[in-house]
Amino acid sequence: MTGLLYGLGHACARWRFVVLGLWLVLVVALVIGARGAGSETTNNVTLPGTGSQSATDLLSDRFPSQAYGSNPLVVATDSGKLTDSKYSKAIDSSVSALKKTPHVTAAVSPLSDAGAGALSKDKQIGYISVALDVGQGSITEDEANAVLDAANPAKKAGLQVAIGGYVGQELSKPDTGASDKIGIFAAMVILLLVFGSAVAMGLPILTAVLGLLCGLSVVTLLSHVADVPTTAPTLATMIGLAVGIDYSLFIVTKHRTQVNQGMEVRESIARATATAGGAVLFAGGTVAISLLALAVADIPLVTTLGYTSAIAVAFAILAALTLLPALFGLLGSHVSALTLPFRKKRANEVQSPAWTSLATWIANHRWPVMVAVLVALLALSIPTLSMRLGQEDVGAEPTDTTARQAYDLITEGFGAGTNGPFLISARLSQPAKPDQKNLNEINENEKKLQQQQQQIEQEALLEGATQQQAEEEAKQQTQKQSNELANKKKQAEQPATDPRLQTLKKDLGKAQGVKSVSEPLVNKKGTAAVYTLIPTTSPSDLDTEDLVTRLRDTTIPNATKGQGMTAFVGGTTASYVDLADKITNKLPLVILVVAALSFLVLLVGFRSLVLPTQAAVMNLISVGAAYGVLTLVFQEGFATSLIGLDGAIPVVSFVPLIMFAILFGLSTDYQVFLLTQIQEHFKEGKRARATVIEGLGYSGRIIGAAALVMFCVFGSFVLNGDPTIKQFGLGLATAVAIDAIVVCLFVPALITVAGRATIWLPRWLDRVLPHISIEGAGYFDAERPPGGPPAPAPEPVARA
Repeated sequence: MTGLLYGLGHACARWRFVVLGLWLVLVVALVIGARGAGSETTNNVTLPGTGSQSATDLLSDRFPSQAYGSNPLVVATDSGKLTDSKYSKAIDSSVSALKKTPHVTAAVSPLSDAGAGALSKDKQIGYISVALDVGQGSITEDEANAVLDAANPAKKAGLQVAIGGYVGQELSKPDTGASDKIGIFAAMVILLLVFGSAVAMGLPILTAVLGLLCGLSVVTLLSHVADVPTTAPTLATMIGLAVGIDYSLFIVTKHRTQVNQGMEVRESIARATATAGGAVLFAGGTVAISLLALAVADIPLVTTLGYTSAIAVAFAILAALTLLPALFGLLGSHVSALTLPFRKKRANEVQSPAWTSLATWIANHRWPVMVAVLVALLALSIPTLSMRLGQEDVGAEPTDTTARQAYDLITEGFGAGTNGPFLISARLSQPAKPDQKNLNEINENEKKLQQQQQQIEQEALLEGATQQQAEEEAKQQTQKQSNELANKKKQAEQPATDPRLQTLKKDLGKAQGVKSVSEPLVNKKGTAAVYTLIPTTSPSDLDTEDLVTRLRDTTIPNATKGQGMTAFVGGTTASYVDLADKITNKLPLVILVVAALSFLVLLVGFRSLVLPTQAAVMNLISVGAAYGVLTLVFQEGFATSLIGLDGAIPVVSFVPLIMFAILFGLSTDYQVFLLTQIQEHFKEGKRARATVIEGLGYSGRIIGAAALVMFCVFGSFVLNGDPTIKQFGLGLATAVAIDAIVVCLFVPALITVAGRATIWLPRWLDRVLPHISIEGAGYFDAERPPGGPPAPAPEPVARA
C-alpha cells in the first residue's frame, strides 16, 4: 500500500493541473446536479416487524386516503372568538382556498359539524385538518408553502396562523449555515496558530470544503432513490468537515516538516502521501467501517445515517490523498508562505518542547495519571445508567418556527397529547356489520312512534279536525322524536356500529392515559377500521411510551380476543417508541460488532495485543462518559439554557447508536497517529520511557490541534436550532475532548507501565496475520535508486 500511495502522491504532484481540473469538474458537476435535483429528505420511520409498521401497512392497503394522515393548520385569536363573524368568514375563505390548493384532498373546518372537535372550549383556538395526496419525504418546500399560504385570508383577518404535521416540519428546518461558518472560522484560527502560515492554513480548509461539497451532493442525489433522514446532510457535514480538516492537517504537517528539513519538494509530496497518507487511509477506513457496521442493527434509518456519513468520510479521504498533493505541487516551495509576523521560524523543530515536557511528566507519574483519568471517566459515565431513549421533540424546536408555534397553540387549546395522536388500525376477519340488536330496538321504537301518531290523529278527528289537519297535528307533535330516530337509524346502519368495533373503542377510551377516542372509520369492504386516539401526555413524555406498551400488551388483546379482529397501535409517536425499543435491543450487537472490527483492524495494523485491547476498552469507557454528559445535559436539563433549550428533553433514540459508531472510529484516528510513532521507536530498540517522550513530543502538538479543530467543528453545531443536531454536536464534541485526553495522557502512561509488552504478539498469531505498514515503516530504509522510487524492504514491518 505504501508504494501505491507513494506513486499516487508523485503522480498527483506531477500532473497537478490535470488533477485539479478533474476535481473542479467533479465538484461543479455534482453540485449543479444536486441543486437541480433538489433534496428529498424524510422523517419517515420504517421498522419492519413492528406494531407501528403493521399499522402503517394496513392503512396504506385499506385506507389509501388516510395513509399520510392529516396536518393541523392552527388558527388562533387573543380577542373575541373564532365563531365571530369577521373570523368565521376568514376561516371559511381559508378552507375554500385550501381545497383548491394542489395536492390537498380534504380540509375540515373547526367551525363545521365534522370538525367540531378541533375547536377549543373557549373558541379562541382551532385547527383545520388538512389531508394531502403526498406524504412526508415527497412534499417539497414550495408545496408546503402553498398549503400555508392558503390561510392568508385568516392572517389578513388578524388571526395567528401556524401549521404542524409533516408540512410544518418541511417549513421548519433550522438553518445550518451559521454552524458551518463558525466551525470553519474556528478551524482557520487554530490552523493559523499551529502552522503560522496563511497558505498552510488554507490547504486543509480548501480540501475539506471541496470534499464535503462532493459528499453532500451525492447524499442529496441519493435522497431521490432512498429514504434519507432530514438529519443526514447535517450529520454528514459535521463528520465530513471535521475529518476532512484533520486528515489534511496531518499530511500538511508531514510535508512541511520534510521540506523544512531540506527534502526535495516533489519527493516530500510523495513521501507525505505514502506515510501520513497511509495513516489517514487506515484511520479513515476505520471510521467508514464503524459507520457501515451500523447496518447490523437492521434499522433502515440508522443504516442510512451510517452510509451517508461514510460517504462524506470517503470524499474527505479522497481529497486528502489526491487534491492535497496536487495543491502541494502547484505551490511548490511556497507551502509555508504568508507567515504570521509574530511567529518565530523553527525550520528544523521536530519535537515540541511543551509536549516533550508533558510526556516526561506523564512518564514520571504514570500510575496517578492512569488512575485519575479512569476515575474521571467513570464518574462522567454514571448518568448513563439512567439514560432513556425517546423521540424528537417538536416542543423543543425554535419558537420562531411554524411547527413549534402550532405545537404550542395546540397544547394550549387541546392538551399536549393532541400533538401526537395514535392511529389504531384494526383488521377484521369477517366484514363489519351494523349492530342488529340496536337496529331492532330502533325499529321497535319506530313502530311505537307510528302508533303514537295514529292515536294523536284519532283524537284530533274526534275533536272535529279534518284528516289532513289530524295528520299534520300528529306529525308536528312527533317531529322531534321522528328526526332523532332517523338519525339513530342512519348511524346504526353504518358498519362502524359493529359490536366488535364499539367494544374496542370503549375499552380504548377507558385505558389510563387516554383523553379521547374517535368513532371508527371503516373501509368500503368492511374489512378494516381506524381510530384516532388522543393521549393525555405529550409525544415525548415517558407516560406516553408507557401508554403504547399498555395498549399493546393489555387493552387491545383483551378487547379483540376471540373477536376475529387484530389491532395495531400506529402513528408517528408509536413509530418512535418502536424505534427506541429496537435500538435498545440492537445496541449491544452493534457495540460488539464495531468493537470487534476495530480490534481486528488495530491488531493487523500494530501487530500487538495490548494496543488494540486498550483501545477497545478505553473507547468503550470514553463513549460511556460522553453518553453521561449527554444524559446530564439533555435528559436531566443541566445548563440547557446555555445551549438554547427551554428545559430537559429526551435523548433521541438513534443519537447514542450513531454516536457510538462515529466515536469508535474517530477515537481510533488519534490512537493511530500516536502509536505509529511509538511503535517505530520501540522497533529502534528504545525503552518505553524514551518512546513515550519522543512519540508524544513529536505527535502531541498535531493531535492536540486536530482534536481542537474537531471539537470546535462539532461544538459549533450546538448552535443549530434542531434539538437532535444539538445532541450530536455536544455529544461528539465532548467525546473528542475525552478521546484526546485518553490518547495524550492515559495511553502514554499505560505504555510506560507495560514496557515492551506493548508490542508483544504470540508467534502463532504473528505468522497468521498479514503484514501491513500503516506509515510505510521500512519502505524508505533501503537506498533509493537514482531517478526512481525507493526499493521496498523485504519485510515492511519488523516482527515484534
